[in-house]
Amino acid sequence: MTDIATQNEVNATPPAAAIRAALGDRSVVLVGMMGVGKSSIGRRLAARLGIPFVDADTEIEKAAGMSISDIFARHGEADFRGGEARVIARLLEAGPQVLATGGGAVMNEGTRAAIRSRGVSIWLSAEFDVLMRRIAKRRDERPMLQTDDPEETLRQLLKVREPVYALADLTIQSREGPHDAIVGEIVTELAAFLDIPVSAERKEGA
Repeated sequence: MTDIATQNEVNATPPAAAIRAALGDRSVVLVGMMGVGKSSIGRRLAARLGIPFVDADTEIEKAAGMSISDIFARHGEADFRGGEARVIARLLEAGPQVLATGGGAVMNEGTRAAIRSRGVSIWLSAEFDVLMRRIAKRRDERPMLQTDDPEETLRQLLKVREPVYALADLTIQSREGPHDAIVGEIVTELAAFLDIPVSAERKEGA
């Protein structure tokens, strides 16, 4: 019974073509805290939907000609946030795409407005312990956590940011396990949000 139920769930996945058509020139914008998997999940989601994947942090580094850590060190957070807002606004003009944003990007009101206008936002949420395990592996790449107590810093950032993340159109739980399963959840929820009939799924083979 489990195998049959699993196969039915796979068969019920709405088609990528229908999602692409419903998006038009809008982007699927992934928001959430560092460590939730926006880049790795975003790449898989883009491949599933057949649209480009763009990482805003990578584009910021290209525009600045230096790493984000160096931008923070040389120019400070305020300068970084200003550049981040400009880059995201530019990227949103190039949809459809899957766009992964930095953890603090949506704290900018103008960026939130641009995403509402030009995209469908998805908050990838994760439990604190999951975030800490992931972040600990690459802490040197996280300028916001270069503090004496990174755990407390993360707790404070979550306290401030989560109410803003919750304004996203959709919320998906990021967790340990295969990212493809999370991508499947996103596709299903995205199709429902875009009012795509589930019956349309059999019109496409993948």
